[in-house]
Amino acid sequence: MRKWGSMAKHTKRYDVLIIGGGNAGLCAAISARRTGASVLVLEAAPKFYRGGNTRHTRNMRCAHDAATDTLTGPYSEDEFFEDLLRVTEGNTDSDLARHMIAQSKSVLPWIGEQGVRFQPSLGGTLSLGRTNSFFLGGGRAMLNALYLTAEELGVEVEYDAEVIALEINGNIFTAATFEKAGQIYNVCAGSLVTAAGGFEANIDWLKEGWGEIAENFLIRGTPYNKGTILKMLIDHGVETVGDPTQCHAVAIDARAPKFDGGIITRLDCVVFGIVVNRHCQRFYDEGEEIWPKRYAIWGRLVAQQPDQIAYIVFDAPSLERFMPSLYPPISASTIGALATELGLEPAALEATVTEFNALVQPGTFDSSLLDDCRTEGLSPPKSHWAQRIETAPFYAYPVRPGITFTYLGTKVDREARMIMRDGKPAENMFAAGEIMAGNILGSGYAAGIGMTIGSVFGRIAGTQAAEACA
Repeated sequence: MRKWGSMAKHTKRYDVLIIGGGNAGLCAAISARRTGASVLVLEAAPKFYRGGNTRHTRNMRCAHDAATDTLTGPYSEDEFFEDLLRVTEGNTDSDLARHMIAQSKSVLPWIGEQGVRFQPSLGGTLSLGRTNSFFLGGGRAMLNALYLTAEELGVEVEYDAEVIALEINGNIFTAATFEKAGQIYNVCAGSLVTAAGGFEANIDWLKEGWGEIAENFLIRGTPYNKGTILKMLIDHGVETVGDPTQCHAVAIDARAPKFDGGIITRLDCVVFGIVVNRHCQRFYDEGEEIWPKRYAIWGRLVAQQPDQIAYIVFDAPSLERFMPSLYPPISASTIGALATELGLEPAALEATVTEFNALVQPGTFDSSLLDDCRTEGLSPPKSHWAQRIETAPFYAYPVRPGITFTYLGTKVDREARMIMRDGKPAENMFAAGEIMAGNILGSGYAAGIGMTIGSVFGRIAGTQAAEACA
């Protein structure tokens, strides 16, 4: 039990308090500090694990008018918006989405000005050379650059600092209580930015929406994103947005750890084979769309299958068509033997593969576009990249739903200001990143957009928070 009587006042009052030390929180911290505001960042994780899911990212999607040293061509605001509408099926706040996309054009160079370096986009199945900027050294290098800039500007950071209470009177924030090394501290600030992520690491909360099947989910990112700040805000009257069952969920290797497996557990080979459930039945079109626009549907699809597990099956020619995986694929000399290795019924898998092969139509294979390699008369069809699975050795990966972040969050306006349940904006409370991503992502996902949401609304939140306490 915590000894509240031993609570100590933090030695300093800050202009801006930021909860969460990932991309969104650091963009907010840097923006606020550059206006002259004093800034404290509270990061619940130890220093080594700082940064939440940003540690596992690779790129961000921003609109831009022309090719650059690291981007192969222009990506207009309208095209970005059309891509967003396609993946969310229109389930987005169009005004906020348009605002974010417009702001992303200036955020891209701004991120570079904060010390983040980019590299030429990766090729292959990602097909992102024109739309997404890749961080040199990945998300951890990007994160380290932002921390270095923030610290050089005078931003203060407390690690292992878990916020356990917020003091909010009506729509005005006054102070936060956090625990560190067994001690309880109270810190006052003129404004608040919450950038503490979603609740994907809180399995009990996931089960409220998904039921018991959530026990079989794997959490791709940090085990520290438990949604405690979101719950506090809801309890204090902040309006929510989004569905608790909507999330960024991809199919990841079933052999991955329960938490923090990161991006290296993702598998990019769905388009090169077929996906079957434990009954050896296909259940969705593996060739529906270019991979970066539709890869994030597969976590939800697998979640709907028996025991929340599925298997990606392909043959020898496809083995080197996608990025290498963390765990080696399971292999066998025949489809029947492969089924045995997977614990599946050999005759059932052989029947599914035989039917698929018989209905594949001739075409010209090209993984970079929606080619004409398809099936005919098969349900569900494979619309593109359909190739017979007939050349030994045969391979498979077992996959489970990998949850990246959840979409239920705080409702915000263009200034990243939280909206209260009475419809009024908060006086001095702002949100950025995954905790408010549901305003943009009602469902679905497009590669790199999570970092866009964090960077854009982080910069906005930091600037507005500094102004709110001026």
